[in-house]
Amino acid sequence: MADNHGNTPAAWTAVLIGLLGFVVGGVGVSLSPINYVLFWVGAGLLVAAAVAFFVMAKMGLHESGH
Repeated sequence: MADNHGNTPAAWTAVLIGLLGFVVGGVGVSLSPINYVLFWVGAGLLVAAAVAFFVMAKMGLHESGH
């Protein structure tokens, strides 16, 4: 395993965006009737989390700060 165990700016940013995506998507599914716009916005945020992680990792923000 890596020394940083995910404690990097890239990892934290991806986790926060992904968490927001799950919350937004979950609210959309919980509404009656289901709000598909919110659901797809949440799904889009999950994709954005992955993109943000890979871009930030390429910028060197997924390296250990030791």
